[in-house]
Amino acid sequence: MNEIDYQLRRSSRRTISIEITPGGGVLVRAPQRASRADIERMLARHAGWIEQKRREQALRQAAWPEPDAAQEQALRARARAEIPPLVDCWAARMGVAVTGVKITSARTRFGSCSAKNALCFSWRLMQHPPEAVEAVVVHELAHVRHKNHGSAFYAEVERFLPDYRQRIRGLRIPEEESKT
Repeated sequence: MNEIDYQLRRSSRRTISIEITPGGGVLVRAPQRASRADIERMLARHAGWIEQKRREQALRQAAWPEPDAAQEQALRARARAEIPPLVDCWAARMGVAVTGVKITSARTRFGSCSAKNALCFSWRLMQHPPEAVEAVVVHELAHVRHKNHGSAFYAEVERFLPDYRQRIRGLRIPEEESKT
């Protein structure tokens, strides 16, 4: 079996985790006490997953390349202009209230909802179709009522967007779309 090149970061954490970086590198986060042998065994056990995630990362990079500075600025401006009114509109329809809307540079998630009902959206979301952007907004607003991804949460989302699953396909990489 081929050895996997990786970067190691040790900390006071309790478990070992594996992350695929945007460039396709492997980052292992491990407790101070974890041995190299434990880390290598974990990497070997997850070799298939690592390769799958690297392929997905390459497809994602090809489908949505990192914007240059001017493009990023334009996407940020669009996000600041379009997302808050969309949140206001859907919050009124759904009968929920949020404590704030923030535009972030998150790379690994398009949106989030805090325990205090503050919503965050990545400006990178603006690289996707408007229907997908709207689906992410409704998804995060549904978290105001349901703080998990249980069946009641998805029932809430689909009550307001019956075509939710179709809309979020616009967020997926081409290979993922062929699997659904």
